[in-house]
Amino acid sequence: MAYFPAFIKLENQKILIVGGGKIAHEKLEHLLDFTQDIELISRSFTPKILQTIQKNNLSQQQRAYKKGDIKGFRIVIVAVDDIALQAEIFAESKQYNCLCNAVDSVDYCDFIFPAYVKKDDLTIAISTSGASPALAKHLKNYLLESIPNEISEFLQEMKQLRLSLPKGKARMQLLDTKAKEYMQSWRNSSLKRSAP
Repeated sequence: MAYFPAFIKLENQKILIVGGGKIAHEKLEHLLDFTQDIELISRSFTPKILQTIQKNNLSQQQRAYKKGDIKGFRIVIVAVDDIALQAEIFAESKQYNCLCNAVDSVDYCDFIFPAYVKKDDLTIAISTSGASPALAKHLKNYLLESIPNEISEFLQEMKQLRLSLPKGKARMQLLDTKAKEYMQSWRNSSLKRSAP
């Protein structure tokens, strides 16, 4: 089954990560690109994840997960190998109306983490619906190499234009023309770089 692509606003949305190992750290690093309203619970934490927790001033509890820990959280990430615990937390998430992601257990996931490219305001998500995470990773790297470094400046300019001009057809046409010209310039410079 394919996943519906959606971008979730994480502002004022508390997130709980259950786990303190390598995979939990990977998920934490991804989430930190978008929010710092994250808490962690784990029997143990790797030195690397503890360093990230301290650097970002995050809340953590070194103990086993207890029923009810997800109360008050909007999203829970279960990054442990314990399949029974994944199933338990997933079932509990329905009681508390929070979204659940159990790492590597699609049966216990309301959503998945796509590969993504983030350059300031630009975010591009890539998913193969689990068919080939390896392809998603390589496509991400391709996009990272292809996107011009100055795209952030262009997006800031577009943002300012949207804020300064009155809404309406004229604004839409101007913004569309500027975006089209930028993309054409990007394509032309890509063609020059790839020419023998």
